[in-house]
Amino acid sequence: MALKTSAPRKGGPGRGNGPEGIETIPLRYGDDPYVWACWLYYEDGMTQGEIAEAMGVSRATVNSYLADAREKGIVNISIEPARLASLTIAQELKRHFGLADCLVVPNDDDSRPLIGRLGAAGAQALSKMIKSGDTIAVAWGRTILSVGEHLEMGALQDVTVVQATGGTTASFAYTPELTTAALARAISARCVNITAPAVVASAQIHDLLLAEPLIREQFDTLARANRIVFGISSLRPNSTIHTSGFFESVPLQHYLAKGAAGVLAGRFIDERGRPVAGPLDDRTIGISLEMLRAIGTRVAVAGGFDKVPALLAALRGGYANVLVTDAATGAGILRADGVTSLDGKLLQRQKSTPVANSYRTHVKKFLNNPNDVVEEMLDGLIASHKAYLQTVGNSRRALVARDGPRPGKVGLVIGGGTGHEPCFVGYVGKGLADAVALGNIFSSPPPDPIVKCAVAASGGAGVLFVYGNYAGDVMNFEMAAELAEEQGIPIRTVLTTDDIASSPVEDKEGRRGVAGNFFVFKVAGAACDLGMTLGECEAITRKANDRTYTVGVALESCSMPQTRRHNFEIGPDDMELGMGIHGEPGVSRERVRTADEIVDAIMDNIFKEMKAEPGDKVAVLVNSFGATPLMELYILYRRVEQRLAAKNIEIDANWVGHYCTSLDMVGASISILHLDRQLTDLLHHPCQTAILTINAPETDKAAKG
Repeated sequence: MALKTSAPRKGGPGRGNGPEGIETIPLRYGDDPYVWACWLYYEDGMTQGEIAEAMGVSRATVNSYLADAREKGIVNISIEPARLASLTIAQELKRHFGLADCLVVPNDDDSRPLIGRLGAAGAQALSKMIKSGDTIAVAWGRTILSVGEHLEMGALQDVTVVQATGGTTASFAYTPELTTAALARAISARCVNITAPAVVASAQIHDLLLAEPLIREQFDTLARANRIVFGISSLRPNSTIHTSGFFESVPLQHYLAKGAAGVLAGRFIDERGRPVAGPLDDRTIGISLEMLRAIGTRVAVAGGFDKVPALLAALRGGYANVLVTDAATGAGILRADGVTSLDGKLLQRQKSTPVANSYRTHVKKFLNNPNDVVEEMLDGLIASHKAYLQTVGNSRRALVARDGPRPGKVGLVIGGGTGHEPCFVGYVGKGLADAVALGNIFSSPPPDPIVKCAVAASGGAGVLFVYGNYAGDVMNFEMAAELAEEQGIPIRTVLTTDDIASSPVEDKEGRRGVAGNFFVFKVAGAACDLGMTLGECEAITRKANDRTYTVGVALESCSMPQTRRHNFEIGPDDMELGMGIHGEPGVSRERVRTADEIVDAIMDNIFKEMKAEPGDKVAVLVNSFGATPLMELYILYRRVEQRLAAKNIEIDANWVGHYCTSLDMVGASISILHLDRQLTDLLHHPCQTAILTINAPETDKAAKG
């Protein structure tokens, strides 16, 4: 890197040395000397002489940087917030995980795709590391291809770029061959490909190929790598691992069932970074996890909310010592690993301190045995709503509508974890869902109750599964679909993905399903009740999902019955924008704003994606996460109506209240369904459940009379 290692602070310890070629100063974003000089001066308290030595420039240049930064508005007592936040997160990631270096891309207005921003940042990182004589291993993926496309370097000598995994004949642009070639071309390096498939049919073929002299020579080159750049794949349904076709012959449920959290270079790891054994172990041709961890400079480039568990697993396992990510993902990683003091700055983890006797550390709840909370809740729920639903056999986890399934009708099965009441059980009844499968708190239902629901809902015309896009739900519902189809029941599936904060627009299929489930379930139930075919029900449900947009905000986290403690801490003056319904991290943690300002931030994000024209109609849901009262929800709705009216967009229908909660979380979400004529008719179609009743219009009643 161009930067020199900074001198020890006066009175403080010196900084340790990183691996070969890596200095221990955090990387700068955008090669911005103004921000870095200001950081060292205002945040680290260095003198201008110490800064000059750290940056490898003269003291006069440092003085000029500081003066120009004030004139440019970068510094006005404090560093520009977005840049300061990214530097703060980078330093805390480096400290917490013992990284040699960390580059964090600031959050922006989503005007540029995240993959492109990460690619540019990763290219900047590599440009400061690669030297003549290096051998660089490259693992494939969309983000790593973007790194190669953004990389520009001067002339180097004797650099080799080697493919880290076998290849593929797939047609997508980020294959191992194309990714490796892009990076080699960017630095005019010798390119060495692995001329064998990434996954072969048997262990015998694997061993025969590795014995071939040419492939053995290629692996010898790979073994000499002193640097590697790689992405990290999640196991969500739209992830590269699912869409690449590499693993079509192997059910990924095997790895999910054994706790796999992510994949790097074709190798599966669990949440602690440990290898997950499976049928691909002796059939995969490429770098092993042991080989990867032995390389001196290991650069991981990845971002996005779906990557938080996988990135955390990779960091815990020590597979990366240089990380390039975005600010929201970096903050999510830290929170997921227990770093709680993220109020404005990410400082080192708070140590427990004695509290006064008057300070409550537990949340009060109406409980008997906390371990029985779900079963006792279901007992009460079934007893109170027995006019609408009943158990399938003796299973409380599989409930069917008393007045729903009928011969010749497509059955609708929904489901998910408990803790979100009235979702999902509140939407079972005539004209809506025919059956619901329930799991433990925030956990997917297992396959068995889902199959029971499919059988109970089946009227001979097939069954539609509709549920949120979460790895556990996908795994169990897919297994249940296979079992139901073995019994002769055709199954179609629609995943809800309405949470626009959970993934960028180019990754819409990877988004979470949250409170917008309400609209998707309603439309699907009406389509089924009207006698549409299975294919037609699936198509209209997908349309409803594609036109539903949700953003949530949390002011306080929820508390689990077993612990009666908040899942995580939000500072007294902070809020989490883009919060998930299980406590997943939001887009950003910010200072609490007024209600109108919060709604404006949410609606601005929705308007970016919802291409509504003046005169269009929408449906609105203002939903409480559990502890937010109606008084505050109505204040939020007031502003939603004002923002829509300003664009001449008509609210055709609205709901305000508790529709998809997160236990006792203090917060709310806003969902907008962009209507057309078909969706409007289905939304107003009569239904009758424990929570939602929509009556037929008076004109329909008169006609029937």
